Amino acid sequence: MSYFIGSLRQLIGARPFKPAPHQIPVEVRNIYAEKRKEKLTEEALRAVEHKHEHSPGRHKWRNRRWATLILVNLLFAISYHLDVQLVEGALTASRVLGFHLADLNSALQVMLAYKHVVLNLLIGTTTVFVLWWLLGGRTFCSWVCPYHLIAEWAESLHLKLAARGWARDFQFHRGVRAVFFVIFALLALVTGYTVFETISPTGILSRALIYGPGLVLLWVLALLAFEVFVSRRAWCRYVCPIGITYGLVGSLGAPIRVQYNVRGCHHEGDCRKVCLVPHALDVTIRGRAQAVDTDIAADCTRCGLCVDVCPTSSLNFKIKGLGGLV
Repeated sequence: MSYFIGSLRQLIGARPFKPAPHQIPVEVRNIYAEKRKEKLTEEALRAVEHKHEHSPGRHKWRNRRWATLILVNLLFAISYHLDVQLVEGALTASRVLGFHLADLNSALQVMLAYKHVVLNLLIGTTTVFVLWWLLGGRTFCSWVCPYHLIAEWAESLHLKLAARGWARDFQFHRGVRAVFFVIFALLALVTGYTVFETISPTGILSRALIYGPGLVLLWVLALLAFEVFVSRRAWCRYVCPIGITYGLVGSLGAPIRVQYNVRGCHHEGDCRKVCLVPHALDVTIRGRAQAVDTDIAADCTRCGLCVDVCPTSSLNFKIKGLGGLV
């Protein structure tokens, strides 16, 4: 299955592809066979994980991502409050050193609502398209979106409460996100109003950080409360069309990817436990790999949590044709 088709299937909510035994290459089958012969004991596996947990750089990619996300959003606020005109606007639409940038989903909403294309909007979307194509996947979600960071912290609270039985994790069909994508697009087209931008926590938090808080933040708090007590990371997993938009861009052969190597993997599943989109890592389940090295599909947010948590470095950031990122 091609990278594009595999990514598209995941983005619209299809079940992850499970290869039949004859679809797994001989080299990969031999690797699985060797692992069965030399299976790690529970004690040995725990020793490997303990060593990794206490190794330097255990949270390397997470820390880099948090620092980048906070810096990007602070640049907007600092530029506005100091009136230096370095970065103007908000994440939905901005100018950087006078050059227009526009969030792809916001631009789509505006074009559908007003039914024409503004030149500056076209320039801004082209630039952003190229940037997020290079970075691949849903990189915007985890490296720039302010709601993602807050929801990530809320997720930690959810897990603690769920362990005590004080919170639930109702799961919905992933295909509802594609349905919401179409609904928001049709609402913009029919009403002439960018409905999604009104309720998007990404835009709300970005504008609140720059221009000051307002009552609309109560909506964001309600979303977070729902995610903490009812459904883990519900907005990002089941509603937000921004992820699909950038995922579609990243599916077009982006050079930067997370790559899985089947050789050293113990298939313990820690990567899937920390992942926002665990279906993207189904390839790490024993018997699912179709190649020794597999690029994780474009629904991946490139957050790096799986890379950080993997005790055998079976998951890594790669630049196609150039090697790994350190």
